[in-house]
Amino acid sequence: MKPDKRFLGLPKDFWAHVRLISEHIGYTARGTHQIKIPSFEDQIRALEALGMSNRKIADELGRPSDFGQRLGGYFVFRANVLNSTVEPLLMDYQAAKALFTTVRRSLKSTLDIPMNKQKGKKKQPAYLTGMVNMIIHNRCKGHDCDFDPRALTRITRDDLPLRALARRVDGAFPSTLNPVAVWEIKEYYYTTTFGSRVADGVYETLLDGMELEELRENESIDVKHYLILDSHYTWWECGRSYLCRVIDMLHMGYVDEVLFGREVVKRLPELVDKWLEVLKGR
Repeated sequence: MKPDKRFLGLPKDFWAHVRLISEHIGYTARGTHQIKIPSFEDQIRALEALGMSNRKIADELGRPSDFGQRLGGYFVFRANVLNSTVEPLLMDYQAAKALFTTVRRSLKSTLDIPMNKQKGKKKQPAYLTGMVNMIIHNRCKGHDCDFDPRALTRITRDDLPLRALARRVDGAFPSTLNPVAVWEIKEYYYTTTFGSRVADGVYETLLDGMELEELRENESIDVKHYLILDSHYTWWECGRSYLCRVIDMLHMGYVDEVLFGREVVKRLPELVDKWLEVLKGR
């Protein structure tokens, strides 16, 4: 999923309003499993309850200001895209296994597939990671690609170290040394709750995005950053509030795209073609 251009480049205080209002009133409409759309009155009450002024979102007559209208529009957009587009893309492990098998057969891939980090009966191939690896490997036309980075992402200039990211990513093209693109994969097919490890994954993506934003703004070096996630139960049944934050991060510019579940099959080949064009131009 690409960001909606209407909500790119908005000021930091816009996202502060989004986060604070969402946290105060909640992300989900009770009893519906749908993302909540806070009304203008909800937004006013939330800011007042937090001891903050509403003058940014309301004009002198108490009507939505231009800022407030855009804020309300974003809440509508976020709810609609999650309820109508993202939720159907998320898979359980049976669907992921079936799609993985289809992809492997169609690509005739002999690539080694990593296992998930579960134990006992839950220890299975990492279906989403496997699909990502096979699709990229098939599409990258013989170019190197690091599917299991054992080193930090390093950016150099004139062979001198310029930046090093704080943590390892899940994949890099063509390598973690001056990559064209990096990605993180969050698949949680066998988890039974939305635990702290899953929440930490969202914050890790935010950290990487902030580091890459700093690199882009101060050094004019653009490394594409992608988040790839799946598990209907974990993300939708248990973690809808975190899906809202993921959509927020996407529009804040901390990730270039988010691929949800089965979306990888169609979108990932298109992205690899773009990476190859960038690599060719270097």
